[in-house]
Amino acid sequence: MVFRVLVYTRTTGYRHDSIPAAVDAVRALGREHGFEADATEDPAAFEAPLDPYAAVVFLSTSGEVLTPPGRDRLAAHVEDGGGFVGVHAAACTEYDWPHYGELLGARFDRHPDLQPGRVLVEDRGHPATRLLPPVWEFTDEWYDFRSNPRDTDGVRVLARADETSYRGGGMGADHPLVWCREQGAGRVFYTALGHSAEAYEDPDFRRHLLGGILWAARDPSATAADRDR
Repeated sequence: MVFRVLVYTRTTGYRHDSIPAAVDAVRALGREHGFEADATEDPAAFEAPLDPYAAVVFLSTSGEVLTPPGRDRLAAHVEDGGGFVGVHAAACTEYDWPHYGELLGARFDRHPDLQPGRVLVEDRGHPATRLLPPVWEFTDEWYDFRSNPRDTDGVRVLARADETSYRGGGMGADHPLVWCREQGAGRVFYTALGHSAEAYEDPDFRRHLLGGILWAARDPSATAADRDR
């Protein structure tokens, strides 16, 4: 079954150089796995009906990126069963809209320098993590968050950072990086990874991102892979 996703990359704060590579990666995954990806930076896209899209992907967005009507439409779309995928700087977005922080599960606080480290996969029953190694060597910015998403209602943590593997971590032994939750009838997936353009060439990261998109969009292949906890 072909479905569509809306990839949103508007920034009013820091802009990641990796955005073009990230959009290309999502489009390539769509061609390979049977979905269409429309990319935009126009907030007016959220003032039109979002019904054509199985999921919305905030791909390293930053700052305030939606109009008030766009906020209302996005919130309603997820409540009514649409998917939401946040990638990396999506956690640095819409600080002035309290519902967005609740939707996502946590907000960005700070990060150390870009460096290698280890991701510890703690839930392999999800399409975004089931094909990853239990200990995943990766290079990223290792986001800290203002609160632990594990404390947010309904959050299912899929992977966390091993702060002993890099310098400058600020959350301690329990440092979630990847999680999912349900909002109304919709699904929300977030990964803090994806800072660099090189990440989007990494086969493991592409499988990780694909699994999150398929799960949020309720693609049948992902639903079958998402085993009971």
